[in-house]
Amino acid sequence: MAVRQALGRGLQLGRALLLRFTAKPGPAYGWGRPGPAAGWCRGERPGRAAGPGTEPRRVGLGLPDRYRFFRQSVAGLAARLQRQFVARARGGAGPCGRAVFLAFGLGLGLIEEKQAEGRRAASACQEIQAIFTQKNKLAPDPLDTRRWQGFRLEEYLIGQSIGKGCSAAVYEATMPALPQNLSGAKSTGLLPRSDPDVIPSGDGEERAPGAPAFPLAIKMMWNISAGSSSEAIFSTMSQELVPASRVALAGEFGAVTYRKSKGGPKQLAPHPNIIRVFRAFTSSVPLLPGALVDYPDVLPPRLHPEGLGHGRTLFLVMKNYPCTLRQYLRTNTPGPRLATVMTLQLLEGVDHLVQQGIAHRDLKSDNILVELDADGCPWLVIADFGCCLADEHIGLQLPFTSWYVDRGGEGRPAGPTVSTARPGPRTVIDYSKADAWAVGAIAYEIFGLANPFYGQGSAHLESRSYQEAQLPALPESVPPDARQLVRSLLQREASKRPSARVAANVLHLSLWGEHILALKNLKLDKMVGWLLQQSAVTLLADRLTEKSCVETKLKMLFLANLEWEELCQAALLLCSWRAAAPGAPRVADGH
Repeated sequence: MAVRQALGRGLQLGRALLLRFTAKPGPAYGWGRPGPAAGWCRGERPGRAAGPGTEPRRVGLGLPDRYRFFRQSVAGLAARLQRQFVARARGGAGPCGRAVFLAFGLGLGLIEEKQAEGRRAASACQEIQAIFTQKNKLAPDPLDTRRWQGFRLEEYLIGQSIGKGCSAAVYEATMPALPQNLSGAKSTGLLPRSDPDVIPSGDGEERAPGAPAFPLAIKMMWNISAGSSSEAIFSTMSQELVPASRVALAGEFGAVTYRKSKGGPKQLAPHPNIIRVFRAFTSSVPLLPGALVDYPDVLPPRLHPEGLGHGRTLFLVMKNYPCTLRQYLRTNTPGPRLATVMTLQLLEGVDHLVQQGIAHRDLKSDNILVELDADGCPWLVIADFGCCLADEHIGLQLPFTSWYVDRGGEGRPAGPTVSTARPGPRTVIDYSKADAWAVGAIAYEIFGLANPFYGQGSAHLESRSYQEAQLPALPESVPPDARQLVRSLLQREASKRPSARVAANVLHLSLWGEHILALKNLKLDKMVGWLLQQSAVTLLADRLTEKSCVETKLKMLFLANLEWEELCQAALLLCSWRAAAPGAPRVADGH
């Protein structure tokens, strides 16, 4: 029955094609009035007109490329056979012509059936994606209840130093509750101090019993060359504002207007694996704990006679995380499965950046923060966007016209696409897979080895000149799928690397889709059934627990970013790797 239906459908389409190609030439398309399948032959979906204003269809929401290729091939075949058919189609076809016609129709019918399966699968993915996009809402910012507070440094109690980098120092902080007897004070939430240039240290020995902890972190940028006006500071340090929330700039005079009218950087949509800036404002540089020892040269002259810094700078308020990834890995050795889950989190974050047209360009273990859930499982957050590429006009394609163009993360390992680029009038650096390459390098650290692109000595590799055969082998305890993926992410040619989305899908399937991958023939209906099962289990797990565990949150991210085409690419990639290494063990069950 299925063959008869396919044959009938194919005959209809084949007849329409022949009418299309045997009609007399006309002024509009070179041939007469197009038949009902004319748009279909040109690569359009039925019922959708093509034209200059037509919005391009996203990959994964329609037909897979392999079906599109078949469809175009059939159209070409019809064109080549047109002269042979035209005489028989007008004067009556003989037995040979009818046989060719039937075969042609049957082929079209089978292709149409495959296309229908692909459309059904893509539609199911869209429905699942819509459900989990609504479910993946971030927890409210801790300062949401104080919407019009937190835009002045005087409102915070500053604790000890958390760390410092090449452009900023970070301190623990909190915003104490406003005492009732100060409710009529001139400045809401103002902490009384004797010296306007010294913030209370928050040292544990001096803190009163019951004093608040420090759930926030304040990042003080070092202002050497940005000037002292708020507008100049925001303009020079605009990349730091990319992960800022919508209300982060609301308290700074003219800041919101400046961002919208002056063509500032993109504003990054929130994501669980990317830092959020709750408040951003400018203020006078204070003398914070340890400043005279840790960074005296960047202080203003009023605080240090030999300081070179300006008197005003940018402050960013964020969540305070326990440690960085580098610090976490110094004292913890995650098992194979947990390390795979951690790598997956980074890929989810990088995929979100790519979808937003943003490249981090300085991804390293020092710029990744870690928070532990109730079970001690780490949740990774990408931070420090000072080197990012977030231009509305160029996206991820950076014109590299001279050596003065900022390629981001100077002095740090960058992918071969970036490190081997040479400036020229037509040179463009494609950053769409640069951060995914960095995840591949960081994965070595997560799986217990040294990053091969850091350090010195014979084991150190140069990103501009290394060969893939020089990449050190990961331990045998690492799941084979993860080992293959890391090597794939570190391929020199960007066109051979998987995208961050495909790479994330590979690990999702490897972790939770083993019985699907074990099938000899991976069928569309089986894959869709597995997706529906995963959706139901994830929704149930999320509802039964007050706080979702790390794996549940990752499954929700996967389902919220579900694209059929990219899922198929990941499945085919995994199947090809496993076919090349039959009998290899898969992802370990233990942590």
